[in-house]
Amino acid sequence: MFHIGHLAIINRAAEMCDRLIVGVNSDKLVQEYKNKTPVICEADRAEIIRNLKAVDRCEIVDTLDKLFLYGIYKFEAVFIGDDWKGNDRWEQTEKDLAKVGVKVIYLPHTPQISSTLLRVEVPNRVE
Repeated sequence: MFHIGHLAIINRAAEMCDRLIVGVNSDKLVQEYKNKTPVICEADRAEIIRNLKAVDRCEIVDTLDKLFLYGIYKFEAVFIGDDWKGNDRWEQTEKDLAKVGVKVIYLPHTPQISSTLLRVEVPNRVE
C-alpha cells in the first residue's frame, strides 16, 4: 500500500540520479514472498507511481532478484529504505550487485509508517 514513506524514498532517490525507474512488485510476487494479497492491485499501484513527477519509468516486476532485473534494465543503483540494512537478503543483494558495479543505497526510512501498520489502522479509522 503506497504511503508517505514510499513517496519520501522515491523523491530522495530521484534527487540522486538522472533517471529513476521504479519497480512495482506484481500481485503474484507479493503473495509469494509476503503471503499477503495486496490491498491495491498491481495495475493501480503502477499507475500511481507512473504519475509521480519524480518517476521517469515504472515497471511491474515478478522477481526479487535484482541481478536478474539488472540484466534487463542496466541500472547503476538500487534505492531501498534503511530499515532493510543488515537484512540477509539485502546483504546478499549488495554482494551480487557489486559484481556488476551497482550500488545499493539505503535511504532514511520514515518512522512509524508501513503498509503493514496501515492494514491494521485503516479499519479502525474508516467508518
